[in-house]
Amino acid sequence: MNRLPSSATPSASSRHELRILIILSALMSFSSISTDMYLPALPTLVSDLHTDIGRVELTISSFLIGFSLGQLFWGPISDRIGRRLPIAAGLVLFILGSFGCAGSETIGQMLGWRVVQAVGACAGPVLARAMARDLYARERSAQMLSLLILMMAVAPLVGPLLGGQILAFWSWRAIFLVLTLCGVAALVGVWLLPETLPPSRRSTVPLRETLVSYLALARDPRLLIYAIAGGFYYGGCYAFIAGTPFAYVDYYHLSPEIYGFLFGANVVGLMVLNYVNSRLVVRFGSERIFRFGSWIAAISGVVLAINARSGFGGIPGLALPIFCFMSVSGFIVANSVASALASFPRQAGAASSLVGAMHYGSGVLSAAMLGWFADGTPWPMGWIVGAAGIGCLITALLQTRLAPALTLAVETA
Repeated sequence: MNRLPSSATPSASSRHELRILIILSALMSFSSISTDMYLPALPTLVSDLHTDIGRVELTISSFLIGFSLGQLFWGPISDRIGRRLPIAAGLVLFILGSFGCAGSETIGQMLGWRVVQAVGACAGPVLARAMARDLYARERSAQMLSLLILMMAVAPLVGPLLGGQILAFWSWRAIFLVLTLCGVAALVGVWLLPETLPPSRRSTVPLRETLVSYLALARDPRLLIYAIAGGFYYGGCYAFIAGTPFAYVDYYHLSPEIYGFLFGANVVGLMVLNYVNSRLVVRFGSERIFRFGSWIAAISGVVLAINARSGFGGIPGLALPIFCFMSVSGFIVANSVASALASFPRQAGAASSLVGAMHYGSGVLSAAMLGWFADGTPWPMGWIVGAAGIGCLITALLQTRLAPALTLAVETA
């Protein structure tokens, strides 16, 4: 149910909703721009910071560590004091972290500032999801999350292209300076965002009890199964994000600019299927579309693994299955998040934080595994994405069979 003021006229309500969507999509984009924009520069960082591929790939893992753990903090805070102030505080940390990355002289400094950047960056996405849950019920929430992802997909579409151009004319440090300016602009614009959590609906649970509430949420199958399935999928996504710069630029010798275009093609597919999902989810239901997307993720992941191992198809042999895998984010992410949060309207911030931490935590593992098993070929990326797709599908199918019985057990406990 839409919770916008009933006294608003249809046109005023539509403009108000559009403004909220634009602001929330910008906030959700910070997870993407913080990584996607500097991807073309990863090979350059190896030489400039006098390190190796494995340690440079840890700049993605360190970001994901801060991003996943930070969400566990912002969600409960926002449930108590509202959404706007925590978002502003997060943006300040993002600005400091981005500026610190720009001035890093060693890989250790870069890793540390990436954690700071991530702790700040995660406030936007996690609280944007909670705001969508504040305003809308389950199916409408999934629809609005798809529209949010569709709109914010401009960031990963433009990010690698812009990063490649900045790298061509300046350096990787300028990329982080641009991110600093993005944070400043968002901080100025956040004051246009209305507060979606009125005092009457705020949590009164003491923060010291947050850990207990997280443990309770983590044991609840209504959230856990969807979070695990989404976590598998995110693991595959971050194996792609960390692996393709070296697979395309180092192994197949593509220029950073061409890499940006290949990366952007995946985002176009993601945008299209998010739009399709926003049109179909009310008719077919979020769970059915989620399972369909899981099947596609599993099949395309297996094809990618086979091609990466055999070398079949060269660059197209990698790019086409990756395109299919990444595109079905439009069917998997919004629907799994909306389904996970549907049963927790009074704990939307904490539930969103836990789901996000599990999703990005899986990215920490997959990006780290990519560094551990790096052999100079696309094979490690291929088998990690393939395993992630299979895990997503198996968990989605288990949800279909087990969730009703487990939910009944929770309700009667």
